[in-house]
Amino acid sequence: MCELFGITANRRVKINELLKKFFEHSVEHKNGWGLAFLDDNSVSIEKEPVRAVDSLYLRNRLTGRIETSRCMAHIRKATVGDVSFSNTHPFVKRDESGRTWVMVHNGTIFDAPVLRAYQYEQEGTTDSERILLYIVDQMNKHYVQELNSFDVNERIGLIDRIVRKLAPENKLNLMLYDGDYFYVHVNEPGTLYKSERAGSVIFSTHPLQNEGWEEVPLNCLQVYLNGERVYMGAQHEYTYVHDEEKMKLQFLSYSGL
Repeated sequence: MCELFGITANRRVKINELLKKFFEHSVEHKNGWGLAFLDDNSVSIEKEPVRAVDSLYLRNRLTGRIETSRCMAHIRKATVGDVSFSNTHPFVKRDESGRTWVMVHNGTIFDAPVLRAYQYEQEGTTDSERILLYIVDQMNKHYVQELNSFDVNERIGLIDRIVRKLAPENKLNLMLYDGDYFYVHVNEPGTLYKSERAGSVIFSTHPLQNEGWEEVPLNCLQVYLNGERVYMGAQHEYTYVHDEEKMKLQFLSYSGL
């Protein structure tokens, strides 16, 4: 599976050591790495379709001081889509209101007919990218229907409904950023942890230190603003259970074998 890292904080914090430990996991996740810095109302994406531990660029990047109040990182172990820049997380898309959305995903979509149409407009070939395209498309439709009046509560509510729609039969571990709010959802046990510190919350697929980590609650959307949780959705029932045979069939389907 892929691995995720994220942070939301009320100030800039140094994360070099956390990122170094996270990217060390790429020994077994060789299909790409990515970083998204989300500070000061801007989005900066750095990524390569190579194993993180083999990247000279990333090695040099981590030697300089890295401070951020919002960040996502991803290391990819491909299940759907070839190894290419366009299939490397994070994915970015701007909606019709001018809001920029950023997403990283750890999981596989087995059953989601609403995503199929987006294979014709995506840049790459991953199911992850199609999730983001669907989210932004739904945001655009709602934005038009509400005559350009679309407050944060409506936005969060729509994301919650989208998550509930996509979760059945699928592994939907994701982090999403909308320019203001940081969304987190996980539906497979033992695949996302958090560490809460003074004014900040750090997320990782696996704990990056020996102490201070706890599992992220399953099957409910959580939304953060500047390191503080501002929304926790009702828990749904769609826990994902890994099935090796199902994964093999999915791989064969996408590889055309």
